[in-house]
Amino acid sequence: MGIIGDSITKAAENTATRPIPKSAGARMRFLVKKEKGSTRAVARRLGCTQRTVERYLKGDLKRPRAALAERLAAEVRKDWQPRIRKEAMTKAATSTGIVVETRARFGFTAAVGSTDDPRMRRITELLPPQVAARLLTAHETGADEGELRGIVAEGLQEQYFKDNGRRATGLEVEFTDLDYVEMGL
Repeated sequence: MGIIGDSITKAAENTATRPIPKSAGARMRFLVKKEKGSTRAVARRLGCTQRTVERYLKGDLKRPRAALAERLAAEVRKDWQPRIRKEAMTKAATSTGIVVETRARFGFTAAVGSTDDPRMRRITELLPPQVAARLLTAHETGADEGELRGIVAEGLQEQYFKDNGRRATGLEVEFTDLDYVEMGL
């Protein structure tokens, strides 16, 4: 996934009201429960052997290697508190919107030397629920990074640069050289 898709996923994960289990055994038990008792399915998700999963469940292994620990934490986060995550996303899409903080190159078609030349800007803006709904729907349906970037660019164009239609009519914003994006639901 791309930088915007990862940012949406991280924002959804940050809505959890409880931290994920700390020990590797507790994380394995959670995943096995989610997979309805199938250690084989958990092993497939983690890219390890079924026997390794069983050893963690039994308590024979306690500390996974770094790569497995990262995959284990990521897989637990995917399934952790799905109702709370879904409620936060629904609320963002219907009433609160989504906050986007980004540092990227923004520019417009303009005369040389004007303030409209492309330059790096750090922007924090609340995108309205309509834009949030489009963005979250596109993310859920597996839209590529270009589509997600386009939706964020349109939202920032309307909210930040055009002041929600009060100025700069006809302005087209270019959103390039994305340094980072952080989102909050």
